[in-house]
Amino acid sequence: MRENTQRIALTIVLIIGALVMFFPFLWTLTTSLSPGAGLDATPQLIPKNPSFSAYQTLFAELPFARIIANSLGLAVVTALLQIVTSALAAYAFSRLPFRGRGAVFALYLATMMIPIQVLIVPLFVQMRDLGLVDTYLGVLLPSVANAFGVFLLRQAMNAVPRELDEAATLDGAGHFRIFGTVVLPLVGPSIATLAVFAFMNSWNSFLWPLIILRSSELQTLPLALAGLQGQYTTQWDVMMAGSVVSILPMLAIYLFAQRFVIQGVASSGIK
Repeated sequence: MRENTQRIALTIVLIIGALVMFFPFLWTLTTSLSPGAGLDATPQLIPKNPSFSAYQTLFAELPFARIIANSLGLAVVTALLQIVTSALAAYAFSRLPFRGRGAVFALYLATMMIPIQVLIVPLFVQMRDLGLVDTYLGVLLPSVANAFGVFLLRQAMNAVPRELDEAATLDGAGHFRIFGTVVLPLVGPSIATLAVFAFMNSWNSFLWPLIILRSSELQTLPLALAGLQGQYTTQWDVMMAGSVVSILPMLAIYLFAQRFVIQGVASSGIK
């Protein structure tokens, strides 16, 4: 009886928490369907005269399809690059014994504590000297390596039995073959988790693209959404329509990959 009461109470708390978390998204969707809506009134969960005019205005006033393609391309390439570099580095830290491996790994993880704001100036100077200002390559290079990705995949690779490596070695396999045919297939959920995180971080990235990109045709979705907010007046219905459009790809990816994300986090030992 007591266990049932606790389970019911926990379920109620989780439902309330879910509703609280979902409310901002519902308000965003409702505002986008309410022509001329503002943020100075109590939100109505059901719009009186729903209309898609804000979405039509959004795609009419901005090259929004091109902007979405820019963000999508950068996010996909960023995720692929981080998977490759993180997997290779994680294999080295997990399987290749070398002097100072623990210290190098700890030093590498320490870079996660450095905020991006501290690195903005030296990164911009480097990109300027390389002639990569206002280019997609200038946006991509600082995000090629990811310390969290290395940590995530290293933890997953540490859980792979070493006996499999020894058996592959007896069959004549080298490190690259062991890496590609033995280790990688067994850490698939963690790779999927890293892909979701990398895609999400790139999709939502604002500060670095704001600094490195100058041309309007190269701007990403967060930059375009920020440009919708005027100095004196703002079309909140149009801005919320853009927010809804920006949420949909991430929502679809997470719903598709949530099972892999849960498996990846569980198998990597992250609490």
